[in-house]
Amino acid sequence: MTQPRPVAYPLAPAPTIYHPSPDYTRLRETCPVARVELPDGGSAYLATRHADVRRVFTDHRFSRAAAAGPDRPTRELGSLAEDSLIGMDPPRHTLMRRAVSHAFTVRRVEELRPTVAALVAGMIDRMEAAGRPADLVTHLSAPLPLVVISRLFGIAEHDRERVRQWSDALVGDWDADPAAPQAALDAFRSMIDERRRHPGDDLMSALIAAWDEHDDLTERELVSVTAGIFVGGHETTTNQLNLFLLVLARHPEQLAGLRGDDRAAVARAVEELSRFIQLGDNGVLLPRVTTEEVELGGVRLPVGSAVLPAIASANRDATVFPDADSLDLDRTHNPHLAFGAGPHHCLGAALARMELQEALGALLRRLPGLRLAVDESELRFRPGLVVRSLESLPVTWDDR
Repeated sequence: MTQPRPVAYPLAPAPTIYHPSPDYTRLRETCPVARVELPDGGSAYLATRHADVRRVFTDHRFSRAAAAGPDRPTRELGSLAEDSLIGMDPPRHTLMRRAVSHAFTVRRVEELRPTVAALVAGMIDRMEAAGRPADLVTHLSAPLPLVVISRLFGIAEHDRERVRQWSDALVGDWDADPAAPQAALDAFRSMIDERRRHPGDDLMSALIAAWDEHDDLTERELVSVTAGIFVGGHETTTNQLNLFLLVLARHPEQLAGLRGDDRAAVARAVEELSRFIQLGDNGVLLPRVTTEEVELGGVRLPVGSAVLPAIASANRDATVFPDADSLDLDRTHNPHLAFGAGPHHCLGAALARMELQEALGALLRRLPGLRLAVDESELRFRPGLVVRSLESLPVTWDDR
């Protein structure tokens, strides 16, 4: 395939937050693996089709460690991941992931479902008691994932707010304000030191014990992995739930037909909404660098090439998802890549799915006619974050 001149990246902005850049459609059809120019003057290859994006995630020749480390070919690839799970390749990644994966198996997550259902019920009780309109962010979408991951980590209730603030710093702009995320990592290090002195029956203690069994695992890596799992365990789920409600508000006919007591329908809806939402502006998840020459989408990529896998584009690939730009809560074949794929498939995917199912199902059962209480134009996203995070989401509902 002949490569045209490089495309400027980031691509042209999307007209709304509900669809990716229109350039993705053009690239999927005409140049699915496009060479792009980055703002720092570097270059990369942008993978836009589902098959190619999935291959980038699953083929060991596309390295996360090379894209996250200090020798990465362009600064545009980000800096947070160097010592965390998302910045490692097998076999080191396999060793570290094995130390924590037991807490996130489907069986373990299902054991947690009654606890999560009870948490959701209590939060909706308090939201109803507060009266209409109520802020979903304050009452449910922010506290639920935070409470669940905090309990797994053994973080006391009185410490959760400050740990949430550390988490916010870690998903901010590292280049604009490196002091804040570094301070957050230092705070996590202090918490780990304290837990090492006073271990408990929790995930953080288990992580520390697993690390201490291996001489080649560093303390810096332990801090990064612990912080990364905590951040991933609540930030994304919070914002997914918020965006789910925004999308459903734009599709009232599908919302009206979705019953909270139909668990299978709710589960399908969570998958389709996960495919459909645009969690971030650019739609690219975790760049890779080629460790040897490799062909992707008919393009020969030299060793050391930076590759950007565009999940937002892959999830709108019409060759995989019929009528891909439309929301279809009855979609049954849904191999979306919202949680990634391969060795770096989201560690907490099963937990996130379960929390989203319980929260969405309970909201539909408990709050008939659930809808936005303000015009969408009044909603504001928090600035400086890599994901779309609403400041508030006022909702209202009908009397039962």
